[in-house]
This record gives sequence, C-alpha cells and structure tokens, in this order.
Amino acid sequence: MRARILRPSKSAMQSGRAKTQEWLLVFAPSEPRRADPLMGWIGSGDTVASQVRLHFPTLEAAEAYARANGIEYVVEPEHRPVLKPKAYADNFRYGRGENWTH
Repeated sequence: MRARILRPSKSAMQSGRAKTQEWLLVFAPSEPRRADPLMGWIGSGDTVASQVRLHFPTLEAAEAYARANGIEYVVEPEHRPVLKPKAYADNFRYGRGENWTH
C-alpha cells in the first residue's frame, strides 16, 4: 500500500483555518476507476483509497503510524500562500500603478 501524508490547504469558501492544522494520511488507489456498465457511475472496488482518510495531530504521528503498519508513504510539502498586507487607503493612493476601474 502506498499513501500520501499532507496538510490540507484552506478551501476557497473558508475564511478561517479550520481543518488545516492536522495532518492527513490518504491512500493511493490500487486499481483504476471505471464506469459501471448498468448505471454509468464511476467507481472502483478499492474502498481504502476512496473512503479512508486518517487524521493525525502531528507529522511525526502520521509517519509513526505508517511505519508501524508497513505503509510506504510520501510527505507532501505544505501549500501556504504568501499574503501581502494591503490597506484600503492604497486604492486611493496618488501615483498608483493600476487605473481606476469604475
């Protein structure tokens, strides 16, 4: 079994940092997904990859679990955006580079 250990990023609909402080162990699919011949729904027989997501408080705990259970894993780096602080007054600053849009 192969797995990825990652820290999830914020969704576009989130303003806070909920559910981004913990680490996830997500299993890689062992078989490709295929269309069901009767209904046409996409799925596979691999329930571990599609339904199991393990949550850990620290990276070390996730790595220890993977090592203890013989799971081959890869740690993905965090995707944290770099935010530049801006002020509302910058919209009216003299000599700003952008044109006024309205």
